[in-house]
Amino acid sequence: MMQIFGFFGSILGYVLWAAWYIVRNFGAAIIIFTILIKLVLFPFTVKQQKTMAKNARMQKKQQEIREKYANNRQKQQEEIQKLYERENMSMTGGCLTSIIPMLIMFGIIYSVAFPLTNTLHIDANRVSQLSSYVNTIPGYIPSGNSFYAEIDLLRIFPSIANASFITGLFTPAEIQNIIDFGGSFNLFGFDLLSAPNGFGLLSVYILIPVLCFVTSVISQVITMRINGTQHMQQGCMKIMIYVLPLFSAWIAYTVPAAVGFYWIMSYLITLLQSLVLAKFYNPVSITAKSEAQHVALLELKEAQVPRIYAPSSVNKGNNKNNKNKKK
Repeated sequence: MMQIFGFFGSILGYVLWAAWYIVRNFGAAIIIFTILIKLVLFPFTVKQQKTMAKNARMQKKQQEIREKYANNRQKQQEEIQKLYERENMSMTGGCLTSIIPMLIMFGIIYSVAFPLTNTLHIDANRVSQLSSYVNTIPGYIPSGNSFYAEIDLLRIFPSIANASFITGLFTPAEIQNIIDFGGSFNLFGFDLLSAPNGFGLLSVYILIPVLCFVTSVISQVITMRINGTQHMQQGCMKIMIYVLPLFSAWIAYTVPAAVGFYWIMSYLITLLQSLVLAKFYNPVSITAKSEAQHVALLELKEAQVPRIYAPSSVNKGNNKNNKNKKK
């Protein structure tokens, strides 16, 4: 699985590199990169928005079926299946549109977390040799998470760039490229190569995990309200709205700030995208359109039913009525 994510990360790394090459600032490149990815995923997002709106509309009908057949689970499933067939919806229709964005999302994380191999596209064997060399330097202390070791390497690289081992491992152009890339991680006074936990809870860097949590929760809550699915979140599902963002905030606190900054931008752009899409694909408009299509379909089917003219039956009926009148 990691190889798959690494593959997507390597491909998306070219996009991140192109964005960085234009603006020469990693933070600004992250913003451009995130917007570009959202544009690429826009058709999938529209499909998901439509599916969520339709699901929200069908919740009431499904609840009625569950109440009607409360003591017969098999009948419930049969009637719900018939409901999906009548509404021309698939119970697994949204899976593909969820899986592909998820793969790309992990690919983005891998392109951000592995800047040397996936963004600068330096041979992994040489990056491994660089890592082994750095670990032998007295006093070198990595961030504590080996997953983000390449970001740690970027941070220390300028101080070891003139070492004979480094000049033998990389060409002068590559060395300068790595230095330029690593020196572009400052944004709004934040060093995106540094982890917030290295500065303490009272540092301004605490804003990274805090904003990561806040933007995640707000994005989820507003999106559910827009789609009318907030009532579907009950029990454990409701708790997960806060648990997962807390987990993300903890990760953002312990890893280089570049990762947390990407998550913040992703949540904000996702929220903005949901607000825009809600104008066109909200449950009310989806319901109205679906009902109009349903009525039109019934009228079309009715028009296709052949009309049968039976004059003999009509004549018999008239004759019978005439006889009754004579009596």
